Amino acid sequence: MAQQRPDSAQQTASERPAAPLRSDAQRNRERILEVALAEMTRDPEIPLSAIARQAGVGQGTFYRNFPNRDALVLEIFRHEMTQVADSAAQLLETLEPAEALRAWMDRLADHALAKAGLAEALRHAMSATGAEKPSPAGLMAAVRTLLTAGQQAGTIREGITEEDFFYLIAGLFSIPADEQWKERSTRMLDLVMDSLRTR
Repeated sequence: MAQQRPDSAQQTASERPAAPLRSDAQRNRERILEVALAEMTRDPEIPLSAIARQAGVGQGTFYRNFPNRDALVLEIFRHEMTQVADSAAQLLETLEPAEALRAWMDRLADHALAKAGLAEALRHAMSATGAEKPSPAGLMAAVRTLLTAGQQAGTIREGITEEDFFYLIAGLFSIPADEQWKERSTRMLDLVMDSLRTR
């Protein structure tokens, strides 16, 4: 006798789509990531218990979201890239396109500094889990949006592409993360911005 196809009530948990997080659970998760980014950029070896304590969540809540350090590091990096990408549209809502692009470049610089602080932890996490490096597609799309807005406004040179932009700012990711980092990154980004503006 042929088996009946299970209905939705009989499906296993793995077959059902994951339920969206409740608003309080989502806030807890984002708070953990926010605190972890700041603390692990300064000290990649900070105990996970210290991150949970500073985020104001219990150990159970923390480990339900991030079962180990590698999972946390990978999600920090993915989350941060998403936040940077999403900020482009937000900046365009309140600033002129050229100013939005320059402000977004500062946001990207913060991401570069965080990446430098997490570099070793990120390499370990990818090696241990076999995970691939998060795709930069979101960042590329954000730059394309900003450049297009500036070109349409007549303040950014025509013909500049998102690939050109990332070649121009490639040095940002190699500036040593020391006490002169902010000064050097700001000077470099100002020079890049000058090269992008219309004359």
